[in-house]
Amino acid sequence: MEVKVQTDEEHQRLLIEDEPTTMDRDRRTLIQKAINQTFQSTAHLANLLPTGTVLAFQLLSPIFSNQGRCDPVCRFMTACLVSLCGFSCFFSSFTDSFRDESGKVRYALATPKGLWVIDGEDVGAALPPDELSKYKLKTIDFVHAFLSILVFAAIALFDQSVVQCFYPTPSEETQEVLAALPVGIGVICSMLFLVFPTTRHGIGFPITSP
Repeated sequence: MEVKVQTDEEHQRLLIEDEPTTMDRDRRTLIQKAINQTFQSTAHLANLLPTGTVLAFQLLSPIFSNQGRCDPVCRFMTACLVSLCGFSCFFSSFTDSFRDESGKVRYALATPKGLWVIDGEDVGAALPPDELSKYKLKTIDFVHAFLSILVFAAIALFDQSVVQCFYPTPSEETQEVLAALPVGIGVICSMLFLVFPTTRHGIGFPITSP
């Protein structure tokens, strides 16, 4: 029976081979940073959209897309989910809320003349006439509606189950676009939201004013 004696040099060489190289450690660090940045970007962008719409999308997208393993039916359902949530973000940009004289929160749809209260009651009885003009439909509302769609598209592109559903085997160029596009959209839209802020607190947004 042969007994193989391992020298100190061989033992050190084997330990060095087993240790991850600097390149591997750097690669893992970059991947972890990218994953962390993805979650942070998604959370930041979600603050710009209606809370209920974002939560519904994040809850239903893995189910509808079958965790990214889509057949034609799942792909159709996922496309409908993305479209409906995008429309919800667009529509919510034209909604607003206020407190009437009794302190009750009222939700309304902005119109060129003022507000149309969703519960059907007369807005004149709930809001003083001198404040009604503050809630009229403005050009900035359309800008925010367009930006909301772009922000939601960025959140959808951050969702790997949705991306894998529509792009199961993307090319290298497509992967680069899918990785860079949502980040670019998020940065640009965040800057535009800061430059052109909104005073509306529509459906799905918190009411900060008393």
